Amino acid sequence: MGQGQEVKIRPESQVQIQERGEIFFFYRPKVNKEEVHSADEVQRLYIVLRPESGERSVEEKQDQLSGKEGFMHKSSQTETTVTSGSYQGGHGTEEVNIEKQPLLRLILMGKKSLPDPAKKKGVPYWGFVELVTTQIEDIKTALKGEEYETSTRGHRHQPGGRALGEGIYRILRHYPNKKMHTHLIYKLEFPAENAKNEPQESLNIERQGSFLIQIKNPDDHGQQHGGGSTSTSSSGGASGFRGLPNKRKAMFPAHLQGQFGHNRYSPADPPDFLNYEGCEFLLIAASDDIGEELGLDLKPEGCDSSDKSCSDLVNTFGENAAYSTKPLFEGTWD
Repeated sequence: MGQGQEVKIRPESQVQIQERGEIFFFYRPKVNKEEVHSADEVQRLYIVLRPESGERSVEEKQDQLSGKEGFMHKSSQTETTVTSGSYQGGHGTEEVNIEKQPLLRLILMGKKSLPDPAKKKGVPYWGFVELVTTQIEDIKTALKGEEYETSTRGHRHQPGGRALGEGIYRILRHYPNKKMHTHLIYKLEFPAENAKNEPQESLNIERQGSFLIQIKNPDDHGQQHGGGSTSTSSSGGASGFRGLPNKRKAMFPAHLQGQFGHNRYSPADPPDFLNYEGCEFLLIAASDDIGEELGLDLKPEGCDSSDKSCSDLVNTFGENAAYSTKPLFEGTWD
């Protein structure tokens, strides 16, 4: 499938493409739930972004020895279990040529869905970057199931992830009324349009969507992610989570941190912000019609959505290696 193409359908469209790539969606069932029949039985919604080109072929990411990325590699050598909170946010820097080397971001949404793109003035949804890596195996490991013991409930089974959607995305600057903000937009290739799309609809994974994306300042120690309806108190708040512990927050290099100034949020410009584990952000539904809103159309690269071998998700991560693909190809719960 590849990164596809974007086509301006209005010459006056005020957009600048920052990054192009592939987007994959996964959900994880709740503990001890092998079968899922509704969104109530979903524990997590994941997004994987794989940038493939952009304004710069070389992007800056966290040092490979930091964050969960570094902890996973260390634990694989010492047989240490990677647990939530056992590692700090990503820091340090290294360069990756995204046109020559895989760069993968595993994103966890605070709520178990995307914002509804049909609601243009919806509530912001909080999310964060859980893993940044150049190793495909790391994503497979993060999505696989596991068995563990608890002192109160005994043996527990955490099911592996389920592939939910595959498509192309763009991160772009938009200049309405000469005031710039950044968007994350996508268009699905799998599942096919004639599939049932039951889990996709339940989790607001529409065929296409546009979201404003705002990066949260990790040095903002307030109890809210924003004013008014975006408040996130200790009870979780409207955007779905209270935020990461301080040690889990990203530690951006000075030139990225400096872009916040005294502000609580910054546009995702450059997208390199997302290359640091612990990067927190808000997604705000903008539109379910990219062409109408931005004067832009996304075109995947002529993949036959009835042909499983055409799926880059399967070709990249391997079918049934760490997840089920039934929702991806049939549009039904699994």
